Amino acid sequence: MIPIFQIWRRAALLAVLFSTPLWAQDPQAEGAEAEQSSPSETAATTASSAQDEVPAAQPQAPSLEQAYQREFAFLQGQKADLERRLEALRQRSASEKASLQREIETLEADVVDMRGRADRLDELVFESERSVETARDNTDLLASTFMQADFTLGERFSPELGEAAPGDEDVADLFAAALEQVREFGQTRRVDGEFFLADGARVDGEIIHVGQIAAYGLSDRGNGVLAPAGDGGLKVWESEEAAAAVGELAAGGRPETLPMFIFESLATEVERGAAKGVFDVVQSGGVIGWIIFALGILGALLVVLRMIFLQQASASTPKTIDMVGSHVRRSDRDAALEVLKRRKSATSRVMAAAIRNLDRDRDHLEDIVSEAILHESSHLNRFGAIIMVIAAVSPLLGLLGTVTGMISTFDVITEFGTGDPKLLSGGISIALVTTQLGLIVAIPLLLLGNVLSGWAERIKDDMEKATLRVINQYFEANANRAEEPA
Repeated sequence: MIPIFQIWRRAALLAVLFSTPLWAQDPQAEGAEAEQSSPSETAATTASSAQDEVPAAQPQAPSLEQAYQREFAFLQGQKADLERRLEALRQRSASEKASLQREIETLEADVVDMRGRADRLDELVFESERSVETARDNTDLLASTFMQADFTLGERFSPELGEAAPGDEDVADLFAAALEQVREFGQTRRVDGEFFLADGARVDGEIIHVGQIAAYGLSDRGNGVLAPAGDGGLKVWESEEAAAAVGELAAGGRPETLPMFIFESLATEVERGAAKGVFDVVQSGGVIGWIIFALGILGALLVVLRMIFLQQASASTPKTIDMVGSHVRRSDRDAALEVLKRRKSATSRVMAAAIRNLDRDRDHLEDIVSEAILHESSHLNRFGAIIMVIAAVSPLLGLLGTVTGMISTFDVITEFGTGDPKLLSGGISIALVTTQLGLIVAIPLLLLGNVLSGWAERIKDDMEKATLRVINQYFEANANRAEEPA
């Protein structure tokens, strides 16, 4: 087999030779050269031709063209052979590719099947774990149920399980004892017993139990509704109406209203809570609660003072305009100023500034009025900004108290745990009370502050309108007098 680089070398050589053949000459060019040559050259040529024709009878060697043709034919054969081998290689590659593709598809199907099996196995494992957790929870629940039943049912149910798990018979006995107690508690029964009166004296008498949620006490020394006194005891809950109703009930009557003190357990004593006053509530909010309370008092005082200032500034404005207008139309500015001097209001002071400068031109007069209104605005806006600041700061202080209370609560939980709720009440009280106080102070101050600001703006508008009205009356009166004939 001939190497590829030899084939390419031979093909390049053939291309060069066929592009410039040595034996191809133009006949006309040869004739022209013959005509132009001399007779001696012709004779020499003829002699050389005769000499060349002598060995013509000998066998001739293959020409260069024939050699190239044979070489070309050989290259054609090599090309055809390479094409056949290339086609066979392509067919074999396609066959192998198809085989590999089928193997890939088979492997992908196996992978999908294995993934499905893996998912099903995961689901089975998850279900098994959940079943184990459920069984463990049921076991714990059953154990806690038996523990609670041992405490609640008392002598009716006292199982001796030890370390053994409860069985079917134990569960049946538990439900039987619970059903018996429910039936007993669902009835009203009268038993002899002792209880405490309102003054703390222990007396013997008869107790009427209404199920397990309420009780009434009957004795020679007093009757009444009973409430838990702690450690399983009962005491009379102070109420004259309740005592009369219980006496009527004991005599066999049916009172219209039967008071009842409902309780859950007799283990903890019930105490009558004292009503909290304002200062008690503020005190439960701590230092921040007192700060908010002080800001609320200050804000209320500023609101009252601002209302007084605005009332004085807007006092009898329409009446003042009518009285001053009559003097202005007569050009009696001294009388008008005397009327305004007796009026102690912002509108009077602005109008007085305008009347004193009525002899100036209109633009200058309006500038004087604007300056007077700006001067009075500082008095009309007095305390307004402070009121709005208090209204904005109070909720923030309440939020600060909430954060402080929660921090205190978590500190108590970290140190003592959550066993005793009374230990947590201090921080929770600060957290809730401060927020409540902040909102109680902020909401009214915000509303009143905006209302008073609107009132101040209306007073400013009234001052400007009243002053412009007086100025217009003065100029109209002067214009009418100028038009009158002399």
